[in-house]
Amino acid sequence: MWKMTQLLLRPSSPRVRFSTPPLSTRPFSSIRPWKQDSVESRGHYPDEAWIEEHVGGPLYQHQKSLPRLPVLSIEDTLRRFLPTALPLAKSSQEAQALQSAVAKFPQQAAQLQERLLQRQKDNPNSSWLQHWWNTAGYLQVRDSVVINVSYFFHFQKDPTAVNQIQRGAALLVAAADFRKKVVTGQLPAEAVGKQKTPLCSVAYKYMFHACRIPVRDHDSYMIYDPARNRHAAVACRGHFFKMDFVDEDGNAYPLSVLEEGLQKCRDLADELPPSLPLGWLTSQNRDDWADARQTLLESCPRMEQALEVLQSAALLICLDEVDRASSEAMAQLLLHAGRDASSGANRWFDKSIQLVLTKEGQAGLVGEHSMMDGMPVMNFANRLTEVTYAQAGALATAKVTSCNVGPIFSNLNISSAHKSQIDRHINKAMLELETAASRHELEVVRFHGYGSDFIKKAGFSPDAFVQVAMQLATYRLWGEQVGTYEATQVRPFLHGRTETTRAVSTESAAFCKEMGLHPKFDEHHESVRKQKLRLLQEAVTAHVKFMGAAAKAEGVDRHFFGLSMLVGDGENAPDLYSDPVFARSKRWRVSTSHLTHPRFENWGYGEVFPDGVGLSYSIHKRHCGFSITALKEHDWTEKLGDKLEEALLEMRALVELDQHPTSKL
Repeated sequence: MWKMTQLLLRPSSPRVRFSTPPLSTRPFSSIRPWKQDSVESRGHYPDEAWIEEHVGGPLYQHQKSLPRLPVLSIEDTLRRFLPTALPLAKSSQEAQALQSAVAKFPQQAAQLQERLLQRQKDNPNSSWLQHWWNTAGYLQVRDSVVINVSYFFHFQKDPTAVNQIQRGAALLVAAADFRKKVVTGQLPAEAVGKQKTPLCSVAYKYMFHACRIPVRDHDSYMIYDPARNRHAAVACRGHFFKMDFVDEDGNAYPLSVLEEGLQKCRDLADELPPSLPLGWLTSQNRDDWADARQTLLESCPRMEQALEVLQSAALLICLDEVDRASSEAMAQLLLHAGRDASSGANRWFDKSIQLVLTKEGQAGLVGEHSMMDGMPVMNFANRLTEVTYAQAGALATAKVTSCNVGPIFSNLNISSAHKSQIDRHINKAMLELETAASRHELEVVRFHGYGSDFIKKAGFSPDAFVQVAMQLATYRLWGEQVGTYEATQVRPFLHGRTETTRAVSTESAAFCKEMGLHPKFDEHHESVRKQKLRLLQEAVTAHVKFMGAAAKAEGVDRHFFGLSMLVGDGENAPDLYSDPVFARSKRWRVSTSHLTHPRFENWGYGEVFPDGVGLSYSIHKRHCGFSITALKEHDWTEKLGDKLEEALLEMRALVELDQHPTSKL
């Protein structure tokens, strides 16, 4: 059936025109053009604020009225900090030293606090944090974006799409629909809570026609005028193609035209001579990639224009050679281009959005994290997964009968000397990504014992309940609690991104110690059960409280970060910054993030530290899902998955036995 469908999709008419249009020619659309073709961002959101005014619409209507990120008092920050750090002290001496450093901090950091307050005043139309965070947290980081920065969403199968071409075409139609709303500003601004508190929309400028650019020491981000760029990029067998997919008004091309365009990309990839697999280069250390890119630019006059065609594409569709993949294999395909990175040539990891498809039609998204966090991209992914192949035809309203398809990197006439240099760069990048992929393991855990329905009925916050379970699981894995991060968005504030919800607390420590390193199976003893249940309730309450504070930008980590950035050359930092427990408390050996979507199979990212785990999770009504990443040498992911299930089952027993003391579990 699959082969027959493929044959039927092969173009037998001139609907798809194979051409290599002049790379400098950019047709204007009726979407209002920008005042310039492109913008190079260095991570300072206000520099691109003019785009919001140019676009207007509901998407950006709240930007000027959003509150600004606060600067907390030192006393409040220290009060919240201490309970999250004391459980990590390994001795009474360490605990006393920490408390001593905390006591001295207000005086030692007083001048830093004054500087931070002044910085807030000096940025009346932004946030005191955003430029530091975008640069020091992302654009100046030299690690590869693969595993270290990028994240993935694995979508559920579309039952109406039987193969890669159909699924890809449907995704392009849905992407075009969402893109049009973004570039015209007609997308409703996001809001949260019963009060419908509006969220900052700044990230949407970096979603489409956007690409990170490697530059030594400090990358930049290019965003391109959507009125001048109506194409997507398509990767297949290491070749990259330009494919028009929307008309001048932003409407998607007909579904049949998009299918034939994608099929033409596959056919051309088979027919063309082997390409330079340039996609590998984007997986490198950023300085190495910057050097390699400079070699590319020097290799021929047309290379810069070719790169710009790829960079300016709305997004990248990756047509992979994998037929079908298990949950783990699909997650690996998205996280690092496959178990052995075999699809590394078929990626451009700098693109803000990549959509990856297997031949059978499994699909997912890879997001470059530098200028956008996960929630705006999930909003986009919601539309991508909402529109099925069966529904997509009705949304594709452009009045065209063909689309231009052409290879991006063709007829470049690279000299043999430069070709040798480029080959060396590619071989190095290939080896490094293959090594990184082979060193990692990823475990997908589906816990079917219960989900949010049970947790809510028991009177707990689902997120906090699962966070406490993760504390117990990691405590049992390592025999101690460790620094644990939960990403919490602060987008109710202008240019807000995230704050840390710290999962370690004196309450979670007490609960973990009471539960022990191994199950005790003593829940039937009423006094024991009551004690454990009380400690569970206190641990969950503590997490809810800290998460609520973090959501109001009243966490501790961004404040500490801001103060540390203002220590001048030759000045002594406050003693607290060199305290071992302080350092331990923000060494995120467990990096967690919660995102639940009914049409996602899975989602995830890599660990933050080599001796840690990445732990993404979803809490559905009747089940929970986890994605665990870590270095293979530790042999942790499967063990942690087992510990998670064990902890969740024990916690259910505590609750159920308390409600029904005579029940037998």
